[in-house]
Amino acid sequence: MATTVDRLLPTDEAEALLELTRQIATKELAPQVAELEEQGTFPAEAYALLGKSGLLSLPFAEEHGGGAQPYEVYLQVVEEIATAWPSVGVGTSVHSLTASVVAANGSSELCATWLPRMLSGDWLGAYCLSEPQAGSDVSGIRTKAVRDGDAYVVTGTKQWISNGSCADYYILFARTSEDAKRGLSAFVVPADTAGMSFGAPEKKMGLACDVTTQVLFDGARIPADQLIGEEGAGMKVALSALDAGRLGIAAVATGIAQSALAHAVAYAGERRQFGQAIGQFQGLQFLLADMAADVERARATYLHAARLKDAGRPFSRQASIAKLTATDAAMKVTTDAVQVLGGNGYTRDYPVERLFRDAKVTQIFEGTNQIQRMVIGRDLLR
Repeated sequence: MATTVDRLLPTDEAEALLELTRQIATKELAPQVAELEEQGTFPAEAYALLGKSGLLSLPFAEEHGGGAQPYEVYLQVVEEIATAWPSVGVGTSVHSLTASVVAANGSSELCATWLPRMLSGDWLGAYCLSEPQAGSDVSGIRTKAVRDGDAYVVTGTKQWISNGSCADYYILFARTSEDAKRGLSAFVVPADTAGMSFGAPEKKMGLACDVTTQVLFDGARIPADQLIGEEGAGMKVALSALDAGRLGIAAVATGIAQSALAHAVAYAGERRQFGQAIGQFQGLQFLLADMAADVERARATYLHAARLKDAGRPFSRQASIAKLTATDAAMKVTTDAVQVLGGNGYTRDYPVERLFRDAKVTQIFEGTNQIQRMVIGRDLLR
């Protein structure tokens, strides 16, 4: 179910990609959502289908198996996926974030070794940055990687890791020295690495199929040639990647809001009170109009930031604005959608209740919206 979305895409190929995504989302993903979200089942088959269709590698160079698509196209694909299934939208964004770290910072040898597998559709990635005591404060990371011959020995705990125990590889950030600015380093870590284990899935408010766990390292040996970039460059790597990741979450949040709007509009056209459809009442029309404005405002902000990124121009502030705007919009629009459905909206018989729960965490991960305001304010005053 979707209200009309008028999109301006740069090429016929992009139009075809988006139509393919919409068909997969509508026919293959949407019918599974309610049951699997209730069960909290990891949607491995959904990712396999997206990978086989080439939708997990869109914004990457063809030489490594990518789709060579602009970021604005990739983000609209993510939005379409999230409109049908927010958990899978989040997982898609996380996977792209992991591959982008390698593509942007890895040596030619590292990229040639790992990117083809990351972009093949056969592998799904996870991003191991946060820790129990280090969320937005990346400098608080305590996981240690100690050089031992031709490997690093890693010990520590990562927290809130999307795709958790279900990923095929992990992008790990660990402390290689106590230097405040150059103490972090980044690594590619395959899932079968000895010394890795996983906590139980978190019992979350929403996004149940976005399986989120601790990732535990107990003397895990990571070969030195799996270091991403130079030793000590991890802070730069992490912070640069977060801008792109924030745009992914902005697209997911826009998809959640779009879905909530569509359900509210459909319900308002069908539900009758006082002898007419409730959508005929001006008060409800105004509410729906405000919801639509919020959705389109969210979409416009992430597209603007993406076009700056595609043009090779700075986009960090615009990425934070998009993340802030889109996720706040998702929370507001899903709240209003529950209101439109009234008592029915408060039950699990209708999807807007789930969308309301899914929306909340978008204001928290990839940097809380309070952090986004700090980023925006500091950039303005710089």
